[in-house]
Amino acid sequence: MSLSSAPMGPIPAETMRIARAAFPKGTLAMRLRDMMGTLYDDPTFADLFSHRGRPAEAPWRLALVTMLQFAEGLSDRQAADAVRGHLGWKYAFGLEVTDAGFDHTLLGDFRARLGEAHAEYRLLSAFLEQAQRQGLLKGRGRQRTDATHVLAAIRGVNRLVCVGETLRQALNVVAADAPDWLRARVQPDWFDRYSRRFEESRVPANATERTTLAGVIGADGHALLTALRGPDAPASLRALPAVDTLRRVWVQQYYAPTSDGAMRWRDAADLPPAALLIVSPYDAEARSATKRTTTWVGYKVHVTETCDDGDAPQLMTHVDTTPATTPDHQVTERIHADLAADGLLPRAHLLDAAYRDAELLLSSRDSHGVELCGPVGPDPSWQARAQEGFAAACFAIDWEACHVTCPPGKVSHLWVPGRERHGQPVIRVTFHPRDCAACPCRAQCTRAARGPRKLGLRPREQHAMLQATRRHQQTAAFKAQYAARAGVEGTLSQGVRVCDLRQARYRGLAKTHLQHVATATAINLYRLDDWWTQTPRERTRQSAFAALAACIPSPAFTNSIVSCGRVQIRRHGHDRRGDGIGDREYGHQLTGGRLADRQTRRYRGKDASDDEIIGTDSERRQQQTDQPSRASRKRRRIVGRHCRIWTFLVIPGLRGSRSYHRTLTLASRSREAGMIDMIPICAAAGEA
Repeated sequence: MSLSSAPMGPIPAETMRIARAAFPKGTLAMRLRDMMGTLYDDPTFADLFSHRGRPAEAPWRLALVTMLQFAEGLSDRQAADAVRGHLGWKYAFGLEVTDAGFDHTLLGDFRARLGEAHAEYRLLSAFLEQAQRQGLLKGRGRQRTDATHVLAAIRGVNRLVCVGETLRQALNVVAADAPDWLRARVQPDWFDRYSRRFEESRVPANATERTTLAGVIGADGHALLTALRGPDAPASLRALPAVDTLRRVWVQQYYAPTSDGAMRWRDAADLPPAALLIVSPYDAEARSATKRTTTWVGYKVHVTETCDDGDAPQLMTHVDTTPATTPDHQVTERIHADLAADGLLPRAHLLDAAYRDAELLLSSRDSHGVELCGPVGPDPSWQARAQEGFAAACFAIDWEACHVTCPPGKVSHLWVPGRERHGQPVIRVTFHPRDCAACPCRAQCTRAARGPRKLGLRPREQHAMLQATRRHQQTAAFKAQYAARAGVEGTLSQGVRVCDLRQARYRGLAKTHLQHVATATAINLYRLDDWWTQTPRERTRQSAFAALAACIPSPAFTNSIVSCGRVQIRRHGHDRRGDGIGDREYGHQLTGGRLADRQTRRYRGKDASDDEIIGTDSERRQQQTDQPSRASRKRRRIVGRHCRIWTFLVIPGLRGSRSYHRTLTLASRSREAGMIDMIPICAAAGEA
């Protein structure tokens, strides 16, 4: 297909009139056209099309449809129908009301061209460039990153079903490409075994029978691979992806064939690591991973967004997709390189501990000028975990002389640079066995029955950065700065709820990454739309049951109320009793919107109106015979008639708009009522 340039034109008058009449407040697509104007253009995608062939649909239109398609969660056919039948979409594309749109297969062809050229990121880059031109996005601010799991578009199977399905898929592909060649070499029992899909219900349940079936499948697959390597086999068959997957799975699941050609099933402990193990023939790039209590087969998506203070919209600036087994710290440098290419590097990058190590702390600062803000792992030694004994921080290191001095004053014996099992540089320090054997502090230094103390140190700059970061992350300033990282969880939630972020639409890493790029662009569109319409951001939601739990006092507080006893309130010589508020020593009173502590005492004065709290039972018995003075009686007569006293016990709840002050008891006293009401309430801040 060749490129047929057709730039975005003005909105037809009839389309504008009908769309405005049908949607007076506008729609997402209409506001996109009004506020962003020309978002994509044909030159951005010109290299994806040939100079010959049938003219293609305008690439800018296909890119815009792809973004709206993922924003609305539509299939290709539904998206093409929306272009044909939705007034808001016709308004956004500048189409006549009678425009018939295009065939839905063009969307799949456009995505294939993006994937083959590794140009899927252009969907997001063009959006971010337009946001930069409008002043909505700036570099050198603050950004945050986090990841979540993605389920591959395959079914989960066990090892036996996996090898059976791998051979069945290879036979189907070879049969479609070279049916005559396969017919001459197929064995009769293969039709009974591989004509239908392998299911767990169709395989034996007995362990011995399952092992026997695995050997039979292995021998059949080995026979097919041997035939494909023969001189009479078409060379094109060996290049088929399904045949390559068959070869790789057989290497992973079986030992080399014996002298009689039998295939032996590998032990589970002898399988390749999860990062290499193929778990499904239909998506050879999907991997099985476990994080805490979550186990999945698929990928992992890393999202990065802005989180600057102020009213500017928080936009996603980067998205990356990796196999599920890829460690997070391997993505950090790639994120910074991509952001640097777009001119969107942050000043401070908020990350959790999985994205950071000592080497990245230095390289990000030196290469990109980015401060990685987040916790680093603590010292893994037992001395540091138990907070007793001599951890690595207790030793004095002389980097020039290449030796370490322990707290008792002994100098190390060996200083050997090397690398750990993960490839990171490390310096192994060993003290002399004679010094450690006679040391009175040996129990605080090592638990080894024999042998000296050993240390593993990072290179000098990394060690200094690691120690400084561990000290800094204990400060209040670090905790206040790092608290902003939690907001990225809301972005992941929005992606899951709105765009099905955790479920892959397509098979393969490249196609899944294209889906995530389109999803990030769609989420940015929603966030800009909220900013255009001045829609406030959602707060963290709390269930009704969780809110109810916050109203219930703790057992310690309940016991303090019970031990307090009851208070007596005397009005015009009549005694009334009410439940005690607060504990024996301290009460809390909300005065002028502020919570102040005061010592529990007799409540008198003009605020007492014509009611008087004498105190607890012990105080009441002591003062029961006391008569109020003439001044007190006079004061009670001149106080306003409708004056009330509210005594609060306030428990701060969540912050923000959902912040609650839990008022456990409201004591209301009124001269006209002639009674005392003890009303349990739960009032929001400001409502009381």
